[in-house]
Amino acid sequence: MNVLKHDLIIIGSGLAGLRAALEAAFLSKGELDIALVSKTQLLRPHSVCAEGGTGAALRIDEGDSPELHAWDTVKGSDFLADQDAVWRFVELIPQEILKLDHWGIPWARRENGKIDQRPFGGHSFPRAVFAADKTGFFEVHTMYDNLQRFPNIHRYDEVMVTSLIIEEGEYRGFTAIDLVRGEFLVFQSKAIIIATGGACRIYGFTTYSYTVTGDGMALAYRAGLPLKDMEFVQFHPTGFVPSGILITEAARGEGGYLINNLGERFMGKYAEKMMELAPRDIVSRSEMQEIEAGRGFTREDGLDYVLLDLTHLGREKINERLPLIREVAIKFAGIDPIEKPLPVRPVAHYSMGGIHVDIDGQTPVPGVYAAGEVACVSLHGANRLGTNSTAECLVWGGITGGKAYEYVKKQKAFPQLPKEMVLREEARINEIFNKPNKESLYTIRKELREIMDKNVGVYRDEKGLTAALNKVRELIQRFKDCGLEDKSKYYNTDLVSYLEMENMLTLAEIIVLGALERKESRGGHARRDYPNRDDENWLKHTLAYYTPQGPRLKYLPVKITTWKPVERKY
Repeated sequence: MNVLKHDLIIIGSGLAGLRAALEAAFLSKGELDIALVSKTQLLRPHSVCAEGGTGAALRIDEGDSPELHAWDTVKGSDFLADQDAVWRFVELIPQEILKLDHWGIPWARRENGKIDQRPFGGHSFPRAVFAADKTGFFEVHTMYDNLQRFPNIHRYDEVMVTSLIIEEGEYRGFTAIDLVRGEFLVFQSKAIIIATGGACRIYGFTTYSYTVTGDGMALAYRAGLPLKDMEFVQFHPTGFVPSGILITEAARGEGGYLINNLGERFMGKYAEKMMELAPRDIVSRSEMQEIEAGRGFTREDGLDYVLLDLTHLGREKINERLPLIREVAIKFAGIDPIEKPLPVRPVAHYSMGGIHVDIDGQTPVPGVYAAGEVACVSLHGANRLGTNSTAECLVWGGITGGKAYEYVKKQKAFPQLPKEMVLREEARINEIFNKPNKESLYTIRKELREIMDKNVGVYRDEKGLTAALNKVRELIQRFKDCGLEDKSKYYNTDLVSYLEMENMLTLAEIIVLGALERKESRGGHARRDYPNRDDENWLKHTLAYYTPQGPRLKYLPVKITTWKPVERKY
């Protein structure tokens, strides 16, 4: 048995994981033995795809404040956010922006040298700190560069975790596969931080990288940790048609217009005050209403769209502020946004839900933490504001890195490894290679994404969700007959797809069941048959627990400390 030991292990190398590693390294003065385990090459997390900015109240002298940022976040969340978490977030994120500045990130600057900020949807003040439209890329690289100071940070690239070992409520370790060598590995640590990102690859039309398959969420769930608010999936208003590539909200923050087939700038009908910069749930629903009313542009593949017009911004501004968007539009569709509008429609973009954690990022199991999109501290509630995701990764990456370091210091020995559980998992992985391949893994993946796109999108209803739940459960049964075409051990992408498919089916069932049970409309969860928000019955979080028969749902009160729910108007 190949057992690898480190004091603290972080699964995932995106913004939250890197920030956690840095915090633990700084606090221990480089003495803590830390490992980063990543399914991808370390510098290929989905975080590099974050474009528009990171939100922080920096301009107190100009009228912004942490209080205003908190109110915008709570209102944007459709009042499902835990307000204690929101307050902690808005107070800490300005410090994170300045830390990155000191660590060398090339933030955009005003002429006077101050860090620049631009408007973003749902924010009542321009507070998106940015580096052109490649903000996530520069944040990841800046933190990676600073990790080079610490020789005690070890990296395991292209290693996929297969199970989290929790026995009698105590964390014991985890198992993984070295994808390059095909070896089964066992990891032991005194604490662990899960920072594996979201799950939106369960949809077909999505902004997410192919690797974002909800692995950390599914691992935690199967190990007995509850998942929270999984029915709340964000649909970003500007997914590039037909690829789904993200056209950053910064394109509208810089002044872009949404146009229907009548040439109308239609957002005035839906959000008179904030127009294109209303929160994402409102803009996405508005676009779908325009398309369904016949005011969109049609395509044979069903990806009907509206237009995002940047032409009036001019060449100089687009090249300075939105260079990546121009490059993407030209490369993937042959459209230059300087000359022509871009075809866009709502696209699966973000998981508001995730592993249930407290305000410190601590799961119900001591020594197990989660940070970033994989976690649900409930900063975002039912709808995330743009720029708050990269900001959350920085804040709770830092918090969990610090808390995990404090926890590790108190542990005198590594937890005992239950060999039977390890051997059972190794046998399960080996059995995958021996299974007869009666069903196509890739047909099941295609059918899952089709039903999620069709029935669990921007708008939902009981009939569609029931059909989706039945379909997902049918696919779960059919998946049992899937095997591998490729039987080799080395870099077996067939095996990776199998394990990812298992995770996606697990999460799809939770998402659909939670959406079916929540009989109201709130934020990213819009029910045609229950069009109103119902605070009396549904101002609560959904918790999903694993059982062999399927998810068991419970509910948890929302923490309201400052603002009681009111009607959202923009």
